[in-house]
Amino acid sequence: MAINKVVNGVEEGIAGIADGMTIMFGGFGLCGIPEHSIAAIRDSGVKNLTCISNNAGVDGFGLGLLLERKQVKKMISSYVGENDLFEQRMLSGELDVELIPQGTLAERCRAAGAGIPAFFTPAGYGTEVAIGKEVRWFDGKPHILEHAFNASFAFVKAQKGDTAGNLIFNATARNFNHAMAMAGKITVAEVEELVPAGELDPNDIHTPGIFVQRIFEGQHFEKRIENRTVRERQ
Repeated sequence: MAINKVVNGVEEGIAGIADGMTIMFGGFGLCGIPEHSIAAIRDSGVKNLTCISNNAGVDGFGLGLLLERKQVKKMISSYVGENDLFEQRMLSGELDVELIPQGTLAERCRAAGAGIPAFFTPAGYGTEVAIGKEVRWFDGKPHILEHAFNASFAFVKAQKGDTAGNLIFNATARNFNHAMAMAGKITVAEVEELVPAGELDPNDIHTPGIFVQRIFEGQHFEKRIENRTVRERQ
């Protein structure tokens, strides 16, 4: 019997999300974010979420939608500089924020997917990142102990996927999507194009379907550009 992980749209994809959960969101900036899933989570009304994402979205888009409704209790991120509302809530004390070096964020995702509970890294030693963490020395260099993430759900977005959950990401959208797809207890993938199992070249697959529990085809992806920079006409 063929494996089929297709669900009937985004509402079925987010089924089971509850108040207080820890959730991962793939993507890099606004590139490759699971925008349909984020919008559906907003509409569901769940609250007190801990969100793990490299970025915090922007005002009115991406995770900015959850921040607007005050559905996020804590944000675990690496870069948050493009969201005015995020800054306002953080400075006012309404939002708990854990800023993590980007490489550490990626490794905490990878460790979760590989079943590694914790690891030592030199990143962050001597800064606020290291406060309260165990320090050990390796080859004469201090390292701090970081723990793997423990997320109930991971939401990712791929350019193409098949009914068995195998995923292909486009360029920069691969950043964090692959690692987070491996790390979630339940991984939900929204894809631009959904094809029957067997149609994807195995050599092109970035995330094997074994890491994906639910998949659906999204429609009308917005694909915003976070910052457009053009050269002045000479």
